[in-house]
Amino acid sequence: MYCSTGAELCCISHVLSVYDQTGHSRSRGRHGGRRPLRHHNSRSPTPLQMGPGLFWNFPPKASCTVPQSLLQNMLLSRMAAMKEQQFTEEKPLLPEQRGQDTEMENCETMTVVGDWQEHDVETPYGMLHVVIRGAPKGNKPAILTYHDVGLNHKLCFNSFFQNEDMQEITKHFVVCHVDAPGQQIGASQFPQGYQYPTMDQLAGMLPTVLQHFGFKSIVGIGVGAGAYVLAKLALIFPDLVEGLVLLNIDPNGKGWIDWAATKLSGLTSALPETVLPHLFSQEELMNNTELVQNYRQQINTVNQFNLQLFWNMYNSRRDLEMNRIGTVLNAKTLKCPVMLVVGDNAPAEECVVECNSKLDPTKTTFLKMSDSGGLPQLTQPGKLTEAFKYFLQGMGYIAYVKDRRLSGGSVPTASMTRLVRSRTASLTSGSSLEGSRSRACTQSDSSEGVAQLSHTMEVSC
Repeated sequence: MYCSTGAELCCISHVLSVYDQTGHSRSRGRHGGRRPLRHHNSRSPTPLQMGPGLFWNFPPKASCTVPQSLLQNMLLSRMAAMKEQQFTEEKPLLPEQRGQDTEMENCETMTVVGDWQEHDVETPYGMLHVVIRGAPKGNKPAILTYHDVGLNHKLCFNSFFQNEDMQEITKHFVVCHVDAPGQQIGASQFPQGYQYPTMDQLAGMLPTVLQHFGFKSIVGIGVGAGAYVLAKLALIFPDLVEGLVLLNIDPNGKGWIDWAATKLSGLTSALPETVLPHLFSQEELMNNTELVQNYRQQINTVNQFNLQLFWNMYNSRRDLEMNRIGTVLNAKTLKCPVMLVVGDNAPAEECVVECNSKLDPTKTTFLKMSDSGGLPQLTQPGKLTEAFKYFLQGMGYIAYVKDRRLSGGSVPTASMTRLVRSRTASLTSGSSLEGSRSRACTQSDSSEGVAQLSHTMEVSC
């Protein structure tokens, strides 16, 4: 724009400086310096309305001969240009300056996929990758999962939690998936010499996660190594665990012969081939089923160095040292309701049977799934979901569960009021059903015969 007099130039400078003061944008001169605001007359400036709610003060006409309409157009153009500029924060705000939205200062939200949020949580024994869906609902516990060696929460639980009936259940709870250190997809490799947490330390990391997200208690679902970790958590912190669903749990440490065999296998075979016999039955491996082929490839998506550390630590575990009350002096066992699950062809079948003998029979359900291999949550998610639903109902949770087999939709099943433990005991005691025993035969048993049966409910399905 051309101005004929110095007063006109001064007026333009004044207008831009006023915008700089009120619009919080930078108005710079020829050499990059900020122009100061100068008044050329002691008289009060003349206000000019630029639009609804916008007034600008100009010097009096004696010191500025530029038409106000021209100045108005110029200023509006400058305002539009400033709005398009984006200024990058040169130095991030300190944590204490960010407000209450970042109180979880040890947690970094990484991604949001749908209603799932991924976090990294700092614990006394290292960082944990945690995936959360939903928020705590009243006094109900969170559903917390822990995967097996060679897997992560996606490989271990996706099929199970994507089941339609399971989704109907989880609507009533906040769900928390925990990945063992370094096992999540895309995890950075640990440095050489890194000391992986022991199994006891892995369990000791979980109270920090619960406290971090405000969970008062959990119902845990663990598979293999994850079942061991959750059982250890319940033994150390019994008040944090309201119930456990343990698949393929081995409560015993490795003997010297087993340890040596594992070491030898690791020297002669690739890591995926070493881990697969832990996950699948011999029949599944011999038949090389589609599931086995798929997971042989999927195991390679886990960082192999990190996986080797986790595998070594799991094989170095100690006994859980559980014993049924009354069998030994100062015996300790799980105090919460437990549902043990194993496939009838699973490599861990004998271990789960032994674990069952160490638990309180009045609080234990033993579910042996027929025609199922090492990972029943993948091969028979529908049956496991139904068993989990009844397990939660026995604890007094879930107001209703949608039954897709009924046209009526949602069916009332149990009061949302928390039921007393005695009801849980009565639901999980009083009968032992072998897989080959028919229901008619069971119902024909006399009351005297029922009294002689084990209190542990053993169901084959």
